[in-house]
Amino acid sequence: MRTLRALVAAALLCLVPALSAHAAADLAYDFENGTTQGWGPRGDGVSVTVTPDAAHGGTSSLLTAGRTATWHGASISAPFVRGVGYTVTAYARQVSGRPAATIALTVQRTPTGGSTTYERVAAATVTDGGWTRLSGNYLFTAESADVQLYAESSDATGEFYLDDIVVTPLGDPTREPVSSDFEDGTAQDWAPRAAATLLPSAEAAHAGSRSLAVSGRSASWDGPALNVFGRMAKGDKYALSVWVRLGPEATAGRLGLSIERRTGGTPSYERVVSPKDVPAGEWVQLSGTYTLAYDVDFLSVYVESDTGTFPFYLDDFSMKYIQPKPIQTDIPALKDKVPFVMGSALTRPDALGVHGELLARHFSGVTPGNELKWDATEPREGEFTFADGDFLVDFATRHGMTIRGHTLAWHSQTPDWVFQNADKELLLKRLETHVRTLVTRYKGKIAAWDVVNEVVDENQPDGLRRSKWYEIAGLDFIRTAFRVAHEADPDAKLFINDYNTEFPRKREALYTLVKRLKAEGVPIDGVGHQLHLNIEHPPASSVEATIERFATLGVDQQITELDVSVYTDFVSSYDTIPPELLVQQGHRYKELFDVFRRQAAKLSSVTVWGESDDVSWLRSWPIPRLNAPLLFDDDLQAKPAYWGVVDPSRLAPPVRRLEAPAGTPKVDGRRDLEWDLLPDSPIARVGDVSAGFQARSSGKGLYVLAEVTDPTAGKDDRVTFTVDGTSYVVKRTGGSYVVQGTGTPYVVERTGTSYAVGWTGGPKAAVRPTPTGYRVEALIATGTNTDVTVSDSAGASTSWTGKVTAAPAVKLASAAHRTPVLDGAVDRAWTAAPEIRTATWIQGTSGATAKVRSLWSGSTLYVLAQVADPTLSEESPNSWEQDSVEIFVDPGNGKTKGYEDDDGQYRISFSGRITVGGTFDAGGVKDHVKAVTRTVPGGYVVEAAIDLPTITLAPGTLLGFDAQVNDATGTARTSAVTWNDNTGRSYLDTSHWGVLRLTQG
Repeated sequence: MRTLRALVAAALLCLVPALSAHAAADLAYDFENGTTQGWGPRGDGVSVTVTPDAAHGGTSSLLTAGRTATWHGASISAPFVRGVGYTVTAYARQVSGRPAATIALTVQRTPTGGSTTYERVAAATVTDGGWTRLSGNYLFTAESADVQLYAESSDATGEFYLDDIVVTPLGDPTREPVSSDFEDGTAQDWAPRAAATLLPSAEAAHAGSRSLAVSGRSASWDGPALNVFGRMAKGDKYALSVWVRLGPEATAGRLGLSIERRTGGTPSYERVVSPKDVPAGEWVQLSGTYTLAYDVDFLSVYVESDTGTFPFYLDDFSMKYIQPKPIQTDIPALKDKVPFVMGSALTRPDALGVHGELLARHFSGVTPGNELKWDATEPREGEFTFADGDFLVDFATRHGMTIRGHTLAWHSQTPDWVFQNADKELLLKRLETHVRTLVTRYKGKIAAWDVVNEVVDENQPDGLRRSKWYEIAGLDFIRTAFRVAHEADPDAKLFINDYNTEFPRKREALYTLVKRLKAEGVPIDGVGHQLHLNIEHPPASSVEATIERFATLGVDQQITELDVSVYTDFVSSYDTIPPELLVQQGHRYKELFDVFRRQAAKLSSVTVWGESDDVSWLRSWPIPRLNAPLLFDDDLQAKPAYWGVVDPSRLAPPVRRLEAPAGTPKVDGRRDLEWDLLPDSPIARVGDVSAGFQARSSGKGLYVLAEVTDPTAGKDDRVTFTVDGTSYVVKRTGGSYVVQGTGTPYVVERTGTSYAVGWTGGPKAAVRPTPTGYRVEALIATGTNTDVTVSDSAGASTSWTGKVTAAPAVKLASAAHRTPVLDGAVDRAWTAAPEIRTATWIQGTSGATAKVRSLWSGSTLYVLAQVADPTLSEESPNSWEQDSVEIFVDPGNGKTKGYEDDDGQYRISFSGRITVGGTFDAGGVKDHVKAVTRTVPGGYVVEAAIDLPTITLAPGTLLGFDAQVNDATGTARTSAVTWNDNTGRSYLDTSHWGVLRLTQG
């Protein structure tokens, strides 16, 4: 498709000159690079070529020959902006033997609604005896199309040379806004990229009375384009916005905003806004920012769809220069505040302007984000391109930065040709050539390579991703990549890099692989942990556990792609990110860097995946949305996240929130089932002390639990619960217990190693030792504003501060150990399963409901739903608006505000249609469900079998679980009811699902 796009675009659009470092400076054509630099023939039979036969400066000039008319000559699409004045100079010379003639520089343009005009800019008599200077000024003010600058001669057949043509703007067009509203009834310089028809239209308008109608498109990329060459300066950032709407008869579609740029005639395409859903009848804004990072000879902005050729309208386009704020020079440099290399990912635009200044000031290492990947360096076999890679390596070298190479072998961003017609031998040969070429080129410059990237899939029996690499070559592609990289540069550190290594299953799968390969002698020097996290999950303790686990292998470790999303799911979106979330993010970074500093002996580098929020990949993945995952904001100013790394004392207190479901656990220091229904809310580690915290609400007061990790007992070890200003202090050691509150404290029980303390007529508490510390339970006065502080005798202290609010009890059901027949019939096995009912309305107050039972056997959970619903419909194209049952299962009962890879939403319609939700692609669970349905008088029956291979099912296992019934009337969902979750967000997060307990009987 890209080849077709290039051919069509090249045929329809004229080339224009290469920009200097700043578009407001001179635009110069010296032809020293051997190309015509965008100049082409004007007139049939004319040829325009670069020649060494004559030169005004340097060694080359532009020869025009084959002319048969005075207006024939050399032409270029003029880089003139309406309303901006220019000085134009050039040098001309006749070919030897030609008589003197008048050579002129002329502008051709067609004013909107008028006739084509020809305006002379400069002219002079030119001979073959030397170079003659042409010079003049030019300005036009009327909206015009087809603006061309050309050279012509009074000698109709004369051949002549041109050299050192310079166009000097008298103003700065790169700072002037560009806008299109189509209110004048013209296309306002928008042109089709191929066969599309562009017509001003009064049928629809975002504002005013007109828009531009786009129809007759020949491909998804065909549509409206606006030439913005000369309007952007290299290294500057621009805000682009356009409003789009589907055209007549189009019912659905996705549209995005892109940039086409060319250098030396070679096109490249960059997304400004990824395609977004455009609902029928609605105007949708496409807005984003773009930084021009290259010298170009063509630049245009265009609207395209991801698929299809449907018609659409566009309106109210704008492009504005963003004045950068100076970077802060009165704050500490990040690299000076950490005991390891502080790195950042970067792309070519990030090395320019204020972004480059920020990188140089704060970071001691860089990772090219895309420029060293296979598609960037070897798009076609044997054709290596290193311009972008060299540019970034040179930038880092100039600034004394350590460079990580990313990445040599990956299942993504690898061209199709690599696997085409490849058996194992050919694939490994291609791999060896690629790896040896890259590593050899940057030998001595790149200190570490991600040799293989994301090769683990913990959902596979052997823990290995079923990529094309693995399917063709097995583990030998990993062995080969490391061997060849080591041969090419023995001093480079070689890493295996992956994401989600902070989760136990992924951690162990990667650990097993690395241990095996090292035992074979594969030269793996280190493990890279990507750490794409969010503001709540997973806890920092999971990251620390991963670092400590891999340390046992004796490998170096690096944090390679750190960022912290402000979202906990893959769907939500903010128009403006709440300030309290940015404070929470700051504390999250603080906890993570506390881990990194404690583990500094095992970590050589920590790299954030981008230096500032405006360049983050999370602005477009998994959906386009405002995100702020990094240390500096869009204006490159320090955020709370930065202070969380550099000086946490500058952070505002976090605003944490915790629900206290109804419950009455026994206060005896033992952890009973009530507490296990939910995971503990983590209290970050300080020194050797950390904890988990929970609460339950009741008419008696607030029950609280603290699970303390503190390996060294001391007489001053204690937990302090403060609720609405009243503090309750529980000490760890024997008779030293003190509980401060109302009433007179007294010891009510001291048996063995369990102690309880209470108040006459009031609160009570109990403490029990655990293998890693101690457990505190207490019943205290009900309140909202809560602080839990854990302190040890050495002076370490960590705390949780926030608001605790009462919530409904977490519902608990059981699943018996039986194996039913999956046939949609209620067989005898189901009689052993207790029945639960959906009665929590999240839409409407009446409608279809279900009686639900569960069984388990082996690794399978069975669910039976008997639905009362006399009228059934699947008329809606949306599965959630059809009569259906949704089964939610979280194998780890993590109660997270997003889905983990093995969490699943399994929807079965009354006719047996299955749809699966989970993480953004549900890749880990989509093949794990089977179901049979049967319609019965008054409703239908759903019988489902859900495979849960990520855990071992056994009596006592707790699963996060819920069930939902969707009731449809015609094409609309008219009600929805669940068993436990009352939030209506079960499809987004697992935190309010109920709990299913597996039993033997």
